[in-house]
Amino acid sequence: MRNTARVALVSLVMIGAGVLVTGCQSDPDIDITKLGLATDPPEQLYKQGLANMKAGNLAEASRKFDSIDRQNPFSEWGRKALVMSTFTKYRLGQYDEAVTTGNRYMKQYPRSDDSAYVQYLIGLSYSKQIADVTQDQRAASRTIDAMSVVVKDYPKSEYVEDAQAKIRFARDQLAGKEMQIGRYYLERKEYLAAISRFRVVVERYGNTNQVEEALARLVEAYYAMGVTEEAQTAAAVLGHNYPDSQWYADSFKLLKGGGLEPRENSGSWISRAGAKLLGT
Repeated sequence: MRNTARVALVSLVMIGAGVLVTGCQSDPDIDITKLGLATDPPEQLYKQGLANMKAGNLAEASRKFDSIDRQNPFSEWGRKALVMSTFTKYRLGQYDEAVTTGNRYMKQYPRSDDSAYVQYLIGLSYSKQIADVTQDQRAASRTIDAMSVVVKDYPKSEYVEDAQAKIRFARDQLAGKEMQIGRYYLERKEYLAAISRFRVVVERYGNTNQVEEALARLVEAYYAMGVTEEAQTAAAVLGHNYPDSQWYADSFKLLKGGGLEPRENSGSWISRAGAKLLGT
């Protein structure tokens, strides 16, 4: 009986072991290719990540850096991995993920040597998502916010010049969106609604490529409403700042056709805004 019991017990152990092995082999949640990430030291994972980047395998590099971040948070290796994780996600076109990782870095290490670079990557990630002016421009606003931090908080960094260029582009996009909406209202003879949009461009985005047309459209809208003094002021400001502009030539022709000419009223909001334009 004792031998029989022992044989039975051994059989049960063997069966159990077989089930365990079979279960591990068939379990879809177990990926043996990832087991090393849980056991390799952070320094080794970091070197592997850099090697994958050099080889052009950004997805695998990102996986290495993310593993360091998970296993060694708040360590020096974890800090360095967060920087590289932000970079690889940006290069992979995973812009939302890059922003999330970058923002986490900035909260944890706002005064580190890599802070300017990470903040710049956040701005680049937003900039890459800026859409055509016919679409939503939230990415343009976020680009301005992120890149303004680079310019303000890290004025001596090497990223400032490009950050400023990205800000100018984003501002031009926002101004372009206002112009698109303003033209829509102007075509439908909704002049007050159109003027409100063109006014935003002149007052808020006076140093963009959209301001010449905005002033010309103000001439057109005010003239159509019969508010000739404002139309003349808009034309005068346009001519003073951009005398060789085709928009000014068209505005001058419009006023001349009605027996008018450009004449600035210094009490007008257009005159006050015009004093701040680049051409003054």
